[in-house]
Amino acid sequence: MARYTGPVCRLCRRERTKLFLKGPKCMSAKCPITIGRFPPGEHGRDRQRQPSEYSQQLREKQKARRTYGVLGKQFSRTYRVAAKQQGLTGERLLQLLELRLDNVVYRAGIAASRAQARQLVKHGHLLVDGKRVDIPSFTVKSGSTVALKQSSRELAIIEFNREVVNHEVPAWLERIEGGAGVRVLNPPLREQIDTDVREQLIVELYSK
Repeated sequence: MARYTGPVCRLCRRERTKLFLKGPKCMSAKCPITIGRFPPGEHGRDRQRQPSEYSQQLREKQKARRTYGVLGKQFSRTYRVAAKQQGLTGERLLQLLELRLDNVVYRAGIAASRAQARQLVKHGHLLVDGKRVDIPSFTVKSGSTVALKQSSRELAIIEFNREVVNHEVPAWLERIEGGAGVRVLNPPLREQIDTDVREQLIVELYSK
């Protein structure tokens, strides 16, 4: 399976914003965005000119894609699914990305980053409605529960995330008894999604 294996902080520098790809490091003083690092590349310091309309649209798409750890073809496929649904396409796109199993695991505080969440899912540590699911892109439905297997709850990385990361669960999720998982109450509304993306620019890009 194709995946990005380079330095992820480089992606944040390119988008000039925090994409929260490194877990606790993103909240520390070592974050390249916090210390004001320039965009990567030979001409990183020179990228100060006014971006074109297409450039702005492309950057928003790349920002969303990199935030959720989705490659190009998979992102395009998700967009096509969103475009067929009722409502605003941009909001539906973000909803589908938020309802990916790896993102739900991250939002639940079980993993420190989406990359770590994907690894936990692939290794079979997560149950959806009591059944093991090892596909990170699996779409979680409203009313479903996502929880760690009983045998996985004492893993050192899970204990570390519980004590150190422990970020707030969004309103569209509800912690289940014991704190080992969450229940999806409803698809997230746009105001409940804190991803810093102008989704309308993505819609404009794909509408060309």
